Amino acid sequence: MLRRSVAVSAAVLLCLVGAGAAEAGSTSLYAPSALVLSVGKGDASGPVTVLRATTLSCAPVPGGTHPAPEAACAELEGGFAGGGFDGLLASPDPDRACPQHFDPVTVTLDGVWEGTRTSWQHTFSNACVMGTTLNGGAAFAF
Repeated sequence: MLRRSVAVSAAVLLCLVGAGAAEAGSTSLYAPSALVLSVGKGDASGPVTVLRATTLSCAPVPGGTHPAPEAACAELEGGFAGGGFDGLLASPDPDRACPQHFDPVTVTLDGVWEGTRTSWQHTFSNACVMGTTLNGGAAFAF
């Protein structure tokens, strides 16, 4: 049910972004950036149960339901390279040890980034590994 709600929310957000882009036309100085970010339990190759999700708009101004939109947008801008968000994946913090159990967590990012449709996901072996790899970043801290 929650997964369907996230999908419906994402569809509504994309429609709103599309409507805003159509209204702005060529007079807009900013390409739209509006995303739905989620954290789910499970591996991306199988069913993922969404645990939490948020909306984030970065252009023309940060906003949405994300608790720290300015910091999340700055992190996404820094992590975006070569058409993807793999720059968000830092080297894990060497001073933090994680248990070696497999309890997969998948983060997803869907929407429009700088005017282009985007979708990105990454699966971590467990929540601790997710925290150390993302180094406590703001984008998925909701």
